[in-house]
Amino acid sequence: MESLSGAMMRLIANEVCKTPVEPKEYGFTDEELEKLYKLSKSHDLAHLVGDAFIKNNLISNSEIKSKFEKQIMTSVYRYENINYELNRLKQVINEAEIPFICLKGSVIRRYYPEPWMRTSCDIDILVHGEDLLRTENLLIEKLSYKTEGKGSHNISLFSEGGVHLELHYTLIESDILDKADLVLENVWEYAFPTDKYEYLLTDEMFYYYHIAHMAKHFQIGGCGVRPFIDMWVLNHRLTFDKEKRESLLENGGLAVFAKQCEKLAEVWFDGGEHTEVTRKLENYILGGGVYGNVNNRVAVQQVKRGGKFKYALSRIWLPYDVLKFHYPSLEGKKILLPFYEIRRWGKLLFKGGAKRGINELSINNSTTPDKQAQISALLCDLGLHDKK
Repeated sequence: MESLSGAMMRLIANEVCKTPVEPKEYGFTDEELEKLYKLSKSHDLAHLVGDAFIKNNLISNSEIKSKFEKQIMTSVYRYENINYELNRLKQVINEAEIPFICLKGSVIRRYYPEPWMRTSCDIDILVHGEDLLRTENLLIEKLSYKTEGKGSHNISLFSEGGVHLELHYTLIESDILDKADLVLENVWEYAFPTDKYEYLLTDEMFYYYHIAHMAKHFQIGGCGVRPFIDMWVLNHRLTFDKEKRESLLENGGLAVFAKQCEKLAEVWFDGGEHTEVTRKLENYILGGGVYGNVNNRVAVQQVKRGGKFKYALSRIWLPYDVLKFHYPSLEGKKILLPFYEIRRWGKLLFKGGAKRGINELSINNSTTPDKQAQISALLCDLGLHDKK
């Protein structure tokens, strides 16, 4: 019988990719079923695993079956709630004649067998920078949204029903990707109108942004399994120009990362054979959970920054190009950098960040040379770090 993680992937493949399953391969004990439930839930995939179990009549334990059924019902509810709110947003923004682009899950889910299968925690919409405040005020006035805060690339808002909206004004989210962000600067050049003022990204840009977003999360702790399912769907459910995709990925320095991730997606969902790189990539992803973990993030940043000391220094004193992402008002005012550093330290001390920072520095100190070497080798294999 295969491992629990292998079983999870095969059940997901059955649910999303319509790969047949052999019932004899899934004779799990109740203890193993409980572990499989927890593993799939940690990646926000218990609804897919549970639905595959139930459709194929592979689970008899009523208590564990009930847990999976609850996850399915929750996923359906999340989809209906988000989809209802998305339609309201589209109508209001269209009526205001503001160009916008829907991103991520709201687009990808249409290619899944059923849209509720592709869960998401929020709605992502991109508008031009000059339309940002007008759109924010429109949503507050017309739909009673409340603003939570402004980040380096978006404004975070919540509907009355609790749906989270990330209103993007750029797709450049941090300083992590560097070269890859240069491609994203021209994102509107790869958008075309579909309905009034609603735009859709071309296939190659949508795929590029998906890969870039994966690479960013990968380097801050892990990206979870779901982006690999999306990748499989985007590679098997759409007609696309491979050369256009590959050209953009090459321009952004993400071609190697994309290729290795595609190989792992084929291993998980299409019966592909593991390589040494996909094995290492799998261990990193499965160990990080749906949002990654701090141990992975610290190890990656040690490699990127050049060691423990430089990483610790980078967490205490952020360079201008990084800090301006956290505080957009710093843009063009480099002379004020020390004051913004102090402002950031105050936020850490008085808004709960100090404990998190101390924990990161503790992990930084305890990370072993072997862990650093493993992460360094993986980043090089994925084209995310230069060999030295």
